[in-house]
Amino acid sequence: MMRKTLCCFLLACLCPAHAFAAVPVEERPIALLRALDKVTARVEALEITVGEPLKFGTLMITVKNCRVTPPEDPPEAAAFLSISEFKPGESEMGLFKGWMFASSPALSALEHPVYDIWVIGCKAAAVSAPAPAQ
Repeated sequence: MMRKTLCCFLLACLCPAHAFAAVPVEERPIALLRALDKVTARVEALEITVGEPLKFGTLMITVKNCRVTPPEDPPEAAAFLSISEFKPGESEMGLFKGWMFASSPALSALEHPVYDIWVIGCKAAAVSAPAPAQ
């Protein structure tokens, strides 16, 4: 059952026009990622707003889309990421562009000797509290 749901979710992400009827997904504006610097053993939880690049070490991470399955379906989250590396004195080098899945990080992983990035989930934008009435 989980394999079937994952396959349908992959299909929904890769071919959204054909698969939304099969597995409904919800888009969220914030991706939750975990980043590891293997040299310093620094692990950071990253919250990246869709469309806004974020720097981690020499990496520039941009989330293009973040999707989750609805609560009544088995949990799954996926984010479409674009990751580039900027080293001093060198031109930008694209490292990864594609979907990463929270339930299967090894399915589509960033291949880098210093950094690991993986998707944890997606979340809705924080709702600001209304100003108190005076």
